[in-house]
Amino acid sequence: MSKGKSLIAYYSRAGNNYVGGNIVNLPVGNTEVAAEIIQQLTGAAMFKIDTIKQYPADYGETTEISKKELRQNTRPDLSAHLEDISEYGIIYLGYPNWWGTMPMALFTFLEEYDFSGKTIIPFCTHEGSGMGRSEKDIRKLCPAATVLRGLSIVGGSVRTAEEPIRKWLRLP
Repeated sequence: MSKGKSLIAYYSRAGNNYVGGNIVNLPVGNTEVAAEIIQQLTGAAMFKIDTIKQYPADYGETTEISKKELRQNTRPDLSAHLEDISEYGIIYLGYPNWWGTMPMALFTFLEEYDFSGKTIIPFCTHEGSGMGRSEKDIRKLCPAATVLRGLSIVGGSVRTAEEPIRKWLRLP
């Protein structure tokens, strides 16, 4: 693995989400829950990736916008930026699976920084679609980084996922 500190960079959507076949209102998005578990287990720094333009509260509207962004290869503007990514050697990269890959905000994030020599360890939340093609997309966006096998977590079970996360992190 790369040397240096670890960072958990993640995108998560609270509010109306699809969970277990129903639309439910989540006070904290599933990916953020997973990121917090990883942070508790590793002590890594946290950075929340978010867009300037917020998605609608309505789940259906958000899915239509995210589908359009993917089709148009949009790069949404981010609301915050890391001052310096050079101190981090390991990046845990978290996101929900939207239409078979990461939300387009992750594409913006990955193109904004130089990940050369870094180790990217992806994790995603989903409701049945696993990692999709996100690992392939990360490798394409960050060809000089080492991208390890990711962990996909069913969103509806993320609050009880500490053991699978611990196993994935190879912790006792």
